[in-house]
Amino acid sequence: MKVTNYISEAFTELKENVSWPEWAEVQRLTIIVAVFSLLFALITFGVDKGFEAIMAKLYAFLKN
Repeated sequence: MKVTNYISEAFTELKENVSWPEWAEVQRLTIIVAVFSLLFALITFGVDKGFEAIMAKLYAFLKN
């Protein structure tokens, strides 16, 4: 009974007391997050490839 009451009160809280953002703001913020996520992924990829090249040269140098 306590779990059911808790879930019911949680939904009531979400419907009545939470101020939800406007749809336009949600779309704008979603685009901003997607762009920064893509940018961060590209930077991480570049750093990874850079370290890969450095390690390959180091191993080739040490092999000789």
